Amino acid sequence: MTYKTVLVHVDESSRSDMRIQVAAGIAKTDDAHLIGTAVTGVSRFIYQDGNISASDPNLTIHLNFLRERAEKAVANFNKNAAALGVQSYESMIANDEAGGGIGLQARYSDLVVIGQTNRDEPSPSVLPDFPEYIIMNSGRPVLIVPYTGDFSTVTKRPLISWDASREATRAVTDAIPLLKRADLVQVAIFNPKAFPDAHGEQPGGDIALFLSRHGIKVEVSVHKTTTDIGNALLSLSHDLNSDMIVMGGYGHSRFREMIIGGVTRTILESMTIPVLMSH
Repeated sequence: MTYKTVLVHVDESSRSDMRIQVAAGIAKTDDAHLIGTAVTGVSRFIYQDGNISASDPNLTIHLNFLRERAEKAVANFNKNAAALGVQSYESMIANDEAGGGIGLQARYSDLVVIGQTNRDEPSPSVLPDFPEYIIMNSGRPVLIVPYTGDFSTVTKRPLISWDASREATRAVTDAIPLLKRADLVQVAIFNPKAFPDAHGEQPGGDIALFLSRHGIKVEVSVHKTTTDIGNALLSLSHDLNSDMIVMGGYGHSRFREMIIGGVTRTILESMTIPVLMSH
């Protein structure tokens, strides 16, 4: 089981190069095709409805500005992909806002690499709820790269947040190509007595056996906490020197209104290492 198509969102933000580096490293290891996609930031539905008037010079100037930003982003992606030694790659521009454009292309990819929202660096083409939207709507595993830090490797010491839920099961299965590269995978279970039917008599035993059959070296730890599990998970990842967190993304969406579970929200806001989420 490997990834064959990796999609990375590229733009003119200061962290685009780091996202490209992470995505390129994954693509090279799996001999996968890497796609770098930039978006103009204008919803495709505006184009489809014919609501853009070419006779408005101010609108034309703004659209040209957005297009030029996207063109610079894909040119930078092409330069980086070549320099990083990616054998198979392509770039494209989507006439859409980030959620719609990346979300649609994600359905034809095995893995999506995007960035954490940085509210100190707002973008004209990316809404603040972009990560949440992609997690909830793409149907694909999403690797979110924090807006600070250097992450040249993300697969040596992954940490799985395991609660035996459907979302966590999906995330672990989606992450197997990355987990198989790890020196050691840590599985953390918080407050298992709260869900005894899900975890059984030996919390973590079944998921450890499942992963070991894939040739993955696993250690399981059980933790009791009365504080926010999201912060407890981040603290544990620091103590274990983890380089990636794997977890389910919890919540539901209606149009652009995101209702996200507390642990998911905490991680998306405060992550310090890349996080792979599936819903």
